[in-house]
Amino acid sequence: MNLIIVRPARELRVDFARWAVAQTPKVRTCSTTDFAVPPHLFTHLPEHLLVGSLVDGHRYVPVEDENPEWLTAVPGEPLPAVPDSAYGPGSVPLDAAPGHGALLAGAAEPGQAAVEEAATVVQAAEDAAAEGDSSDPTSPSGPPYACQLCPRTFSTARGRDAHHRQVHREA
Repeated sequence: MNLIIVRPARELRVDFARWAVAQTPKVRTCSTTDFAVPPHLFTHLPEHLLVGSLVDGHRYVPVEDENPEWLTAVPGEPLPAVPDSAYGPGSVPLDAAPGHGALLAGAAEPGQAAVEEAATVVQAAEDAAAEGDSSDPTSPSGPPYACQLCPRTFSTARGRDAHHRQVHREA
């Protein structure tokens, strides 16, 4: 089970411990200063107990605004602009992602031969499925390797030998 390790601020340790023992089951300590909090309880932990704490070795940053305007998106609409204050010092803006269906920079468009080859493989797979053949049409077909004790056949000697060890142990 994954646990979240919380080291409450010194002045909040007693209050944090009161919260921890009030839970069912109780939240246990994992050192003299740290508590091992299950993830499902961490989401219900009062935020005032986390201010100034270390959570998994990182300083807890309180949520100042539950739903800032710039985080709200509407499906089907372009994303709202993000204020400059959301970026750290020295951040460099990236170019917008290419639109749906656009090629990444430097990627070549597939040639007609590649498209035809892919269509051939798909057609072979559909034909094999229609005939009830479950073999992979892209794999080279070799001689079938028959089991000497039952009617099964295998495409490789290794597959036949593994079958023999697993199914016909006593033989």
